[in-house]
Amino acid sequence: MVPASQVAKFSSALPFFLSFILLPLVWFGAIMGGWWVVITPLVTWYLFSAIDLLVGLNTEDADLDTSDDQLFWYKLLTQIWVPLQFLTIMGLVAYVSRADHLGGWEVFGVMFGTGVMSGTVGIVYAHELMHQRNRFERWLGDILMAMVLYSHFRSEHLLVHHRYVGTPRDPVTARYNEGFHRFYPRVLRQSLHSSFKAERDLLARKNLPWHSAKNPFWRYWGLQGAMLLCAFLVGGWYGLFLFAIQAGIAIWQLEVVNYTEHYGLTRKHLGDGKYEHVMPRHSWNAAHKATNWLLINLQRHSDHHYKPDRRFPLLQNHDEAEAPQLPYGYPFMAVYAMIPPLWKRVMNPKVRRWRQMYYPEITDWSAYNKHKTPMPR
Repeated sequence: MVPASQVAKFSSALPFFLSFILLPLVWFGAIMGGWWVVITPLVTWYLFSAIDLLVGLNTEDADLDTSDDQLFWYKLLTQIWVPLQFLTIMGLVAYVSRADHLGGWEVFGVMFGTGVMSGTVGIVYAHELMHQRNRFERWLGDILMAMVLYSHFRSEHLLVHHRYVGTPRDPVTARYNEGFHRFYPRVLRQSLHSSFKAERDLLARKNLPWHSAKNPFWRYWGLQGAMLLCAFLVGGWYGLFLFAIQAGIAIWQLEVVNYTEHYGLTRKHLGDGKYEHVMPRHSWNAAHKATNWLLINLQRHSDHHYKPDRRFPLLQNHDEAEAPQLPYGYPFMAVYAMIPPLWKRVMNPKVRRWRQMYYPEITDWSAYNKHKTPMPR
C-alpha cells in the first residue's frame, strides 16, 4: 500500500508531469509527417500559454518546512526524464535518418520540435539537478546538458551567473535595449569563455593547473563525445547532423529564456567595482500557473536566486511589490523576444518604471545601459 501522505504529494506533483506530453508529441509528428511536425513547438509555446489564461495565476507558497522525503515525486520527475529524453532523441535520430516519408523541411521540423523539447524541459530539469548538492543528481544534470552539447552551462551558471547577475561581468544578463539577435551571439561567445575561466581560476586557488583531472570540462567533453558517438552509431553522419540540429535549437531555447529572465535589470554599483547584493528585484517573474507547471516553477526566478539549492516545489512567489512581473509566461515572452521592436515596446517601459520604483536616486543610467561600470577585480 502507498501511504496516504505519498498519494497526496503525488496528486500535488501531478500537474508538473504535464511536460511529459512532449515526449509522445515529437514521435507523433515524426510518424505522421506533414504539418504535424510543428505540433511540439505549438503546444509548448501556445497551448500552455492559452491554459494560463484559463487557470490564471498561482501565488500560493509551499510550506518551507516540507521534508526532503515528502518531495519524492518531485525529485523522481526530474530524474526519470533523463533516460526518457535520451531514448527519445536517439530513437528519433535513428527513425528520421531512415524515414522515407519525410521531406527535407519535415525532417528539420521534427528535429526542431525535438530541440524545443530538450531545451524547454530537458535543460530546465538539468538546471534543477545541477543545483542539488548530491553527486547523483548533478551527474544527471551533466548528462542532460551533454545531450544538447552545452555542458559548460553548469560552470557558467553556478560560478558566474549566480555570482555576477545584473552586473557587467555576467554575460547572461541582457542589457537594456539589447535585442535578442545581438544578445545571442554575444552570450554564446562570452559564456564559454567565462565558464572556462571560472573553473581555471577555481583550480588555480587550489594550486592546480587548468588541465587537472579535477577540471569538470574533461567530464563535459567526454559526455558530449559519448552523445555524438551514440548519434553516429544509430544514424551515421546524417544522424550526427540531425542530433546537432536538435542541440542547436535547445541552446537557442535556453538563451531566449536567459534573455527574458533578467533583461535590463542591473544591481546598483556601489563604487570600487562592488555591487549591491542580489535581491528579488533583479529577476523578472511570472506567476502563470500552466507555464510554471511546464517549467517547474522556473518563473519564480527571484526566489531561485535567493536560495539557489531550494527545490522547485518550495520556491516562493514574489509579488510586484518585491519583484518585477512579466505580462505573460516565459514561453510567450520568448516569442516577443524574436521581434525586437515588439519586445522593446513592451519591456522598455517596464524597465524604466522598475528604475523609478527601486532607484529613484539614479538619474544617469548611461553607464548601466552600456554596462561600462567598473567590474570587480
